[in-house]
Amino acid sequence: MRVSISRTFLRDYGPFALLVLVTLAGWEFAAWLKLVPAFILPAPTAIWTALMEQKELLFGEHLPATLQEVLLGFVLSAACGMLLGTGMHMFTPLEKALYPLLVISQTIPLIALSPIFIMWFGYTLWSKVAVVFLTAFFPVVVGTFDGLRKSGAMYKELLLTLGATRWQILLKTQIPPALPSLFSGLKLSMVYCVIGATIGEWLGGSRGLGYFSRRMAGNLQSAEMFAAVFLLSALGIVLFLFIVLLEKIILQKRGIHR
Repeated sequence: MRVSISRTFLRDYGPFALLVLVTLAGWEFAAWLKLVPAFILPAPTAIWTALMEQKELLFGEHLPATLQEVLLGFVLSAACGMLLGTGMHMFTPLEKALYPLLVISQTIPLIALSPIFIMWFGYTLWSKVAVVFLTAFFPVVVGTFDGLRKSGAMYKELLLTLGATRWQILLKTQIPPALPSLFSGLKLSMVYCVIGATIGEWLGGSRGLGYFSRRMAGNLQSAEMFAAVFLLSALGIVLFLFIVLLEKIILQKRGIHR
């Protein structure tokens, strides 16, 4: 059993792990040869040293602040996105009224909206959560709506003639097949949450990894800045993998295969 798991892991992630190792080795070698100035691209070992030196500040203050913004924004965007996507599927006039507005909302640069959120909410947690919400809301709506629209359509008329209500059809025959599409939206949303939190902290924050990286960039402390970027990337990967694991558990319990 352990051998098969190891082989599966090597088959799925071996090429990626090898590419990462080769990239880090080449990066370190280029830094050792001083092909690029250290303040532009510090060596991986220098970034690791900076991470260890700043670990109390990064892990004790800035990482928890960013994580709080990400999780709050994700919960709000997931809940509202699923409700709105379901409502648009159930009521065609709602879809026709709101879908264009949702698309328009994604064409507005977040950098332009961040000052508005700061004016509304001040330099508080909620100005960053608003940026996260707007960034991550759209994929959940689209994933929910498209999944429901494509699932169970062939049985809908039959079930209606047999006396089933629209809500019974939704719960029994449309939501289960729509789960893969929904989880695709949730995975994208989680990644976007980290991006949104970083943008919010860059433009109006006093805590968080985005704020820390901006402050270090202003001081030309590139190793510390890259350490914050590394933690942001690691945070996004861990949260993404959590959604992947949750997806596998739920789909396996329901006997749905992707």
